[in-house]
Amino acid sequence: MNHQHDRALGALYGLAMGDALGMPTQIMSRRSIVARFGTVTDFEPGPEDNPVSAGMPAGSVTDDTDQAVIVGRLLTGSGGRIEPLRLAHELLEWERAMKAKGSFDLLGPSTKAALEAVSRGVPPEEAGKSGATNGAAMRITPVGVAFPGTPLEPFLDRVAEACQVTHDTSIGIASAAAVAAAVSRGIDGGDLEDAFGAAIAAAAAGAERGHWVAGADIAARIRWAVDLVRGLPERQALDRVCDLVGTSVASQESVPAAFAVLALAEGEPWRACLLAANLGGDCDTIGAIAGAIAGAVSGASALPDNALATLRSVNDLDLEPLAKALLALRAGTAE
Repeated sequence: MNHQHDRALGALYGLAMGDALGMPTQIMSRRSIVARFGTVTDFEPGPEDNPVSAGMPAGSVTDDTDQAVIVGRLLTGSGGRIEPLRLAHELLEWERAMKAKGSFDLLGPSTKAALEAVSRGVPPEEAGKSGATNGAAMRITPVGVAFPGTPLEPFLDRVAEACQVTHDTSIGIASAAAVAAAVSRGIDGGDLEDAFGAAIAAAAAGAERGHWVAGADIAARIRWAVDLVRGLPERQALDRVCDLVGTSVASQESVPAAFAVLALAEGEPWRACLLAANLGGDCDTIGAIAGAIAGAVSGASALPDNALATLRSVNDLDLEPLAKALLALRAGTAE
């Protein structure tokens, strides 16, 4: 397995790993997680009193993985382009299927509002003009796998295209650009510090795109969050992330929080995903983002074999064909 293949698989399975580890503790407070679990150290089933993940088997993935796979399949099925209305249709069909099986793990607030607007006939270039939560960032990893991060402007075109219908805002594009650029840098062989640098640069440039919305600067928040946890003991660092960075669905909280746990874990994928799971809030998305970047930097060979086996068996999840097809797009772009 060459290093790009290993890292592409690492990005996709790392995303799924962080998603599944955060599944049982999502929307819980950090205090509630400590009271119930002490410290989350492995996959856990969804607690019966969790209104989103109740009854889900240990190792189950959520909307983060499902929607990233949708983006990946749209990219590989259309020569690397995301047609906004097709993405809208696919996401609506996904939610219908989830509702049909009784799941409460449904579309996030920005995505739901945008797709309802599309259903009313609002054009896609207007539907996502207020989307500033983390839905685009959580499902953007396939764009980072499929395209080199340099030159930056053509790369941002791809990111913005994937954001348009739901998160066509300065914050939505900046947050997705940060994640995609970090993943892409990892695919090219970069280390964690390289990924941080790529993320900050892409977030700063991405903030110039889309509809402007008020909010803290994503690039500045990532830089600050990474510095905030350096050198701290884990428990103190996690408390600081919860208290100061935040773990909500707001991009300005969850995306910098993912970079903070990456810094705290020094890029080690399993540890980064576990740290995210112990944060609470939107920790399945924080874990998915952190896991994707850590996996891109370290490769699938750095993910625990037993964790990969669990993800594959519990979710009937085989990401190998998608990784190969995304890398084929990348190779064609580089020619």
